[in-house]
Amino acid sequence: MGLSTVKFRKTLKSYLFITLGSILMSVGIYFFKFPNNFSTGGVSALSLILSSLMPKITPGEYMLVTNIILLFAGVLVFGKKFAFKTVYCSMILSLFTLLFEKIIPLTHTVTNEKMLELIFAIGLTAVGSAIIFNEYASSGGTDIIAMILKKYTNLNIGKALFCADFVLAGASIFVFNIETGLFSLLGLLLKAFVVDAVIDGINLNKCFIIVTSKNKEVCDFINTVLKRGATISECKGSFTDANKTMIVTVLKRNQAKLLKQYIKEIDMHAFTLILNSSDVLGKGFRNVL
Repeated sequence: MGLSTVKFRKTLKSYLFITLGSILMSVGIYFFKFPNNFSTGGVSALSLILSSLMPKITPGEYMLVTNIILLFAGVLVFGKKFAFKTVYCSMILSLFTLLFEKIIPLTHTVTNEKMLELIFAIGLTAVGSAIIFNEYASSGGTDIIAMILKKYTNLNIGKALFCADFVLAGASIFVFNIETGLFSLLGLLLKAFVVDAVIDGINLNKCFIIVTSKNKEVCDFINTVLKRGATISECKGSFTDANKTMIVTVLKRNQAKLLKQYIKEIDMHAFTLILNSSDVLGKGFRNVL
């Protein structure tokens, strides 16, 4: 398989995930956030507030215009590749929201359970945002501000989102009512945690620390079957005083299952410590936001 083919497939996969994330966000925004006036931050919250103050323009139209204006900050900080992905995401999000407005016009909330609708509003938009962030893109607007905060501070993306959107969520208290404002602030807080949790889940890897006398067999399996690297070092058991070899490797979750089974088959006395890691730097892995 040629390098250009691999690059094309990787790019196509990235844009498919961005499309999925954008559609999930659009569904959560239009069917659950807009009818309840949930202002949990982002361009959708700004659009909702502006539409309430100036109702001649729909929230979807405000979203489209605002995304275009705020995109330039992302171009300056992150470059053209990020900008192109963000433009694509913003257009998909805005166009699907406009499409829903035209073909499925809503005159009331989907249900009469406000807490249930908040859960769906936050769940769909947070998962969608996490998928998009994981592809090094954003849905535009205040998400770009959050990514800039993430780049230049020690904040993770969830906390950066909370900082970027807190003012907009708080403003809903004055624009709508106290109940809506409190729901919006609660939703924003939940969204910050959900986004980080989903990104960590997507990028979860397994770090193996293996102490075994079958080091050659284990390393060969890691190198040839799993196509991964490993680091080895000599060690000695404090109780048995026996010479052993310690192997450290990081694998994807599906590969971890194979290695665990293989170790059980060849060395029942091996000591294996397995740790979760969602932030791995190095060849074959990517650093998450």
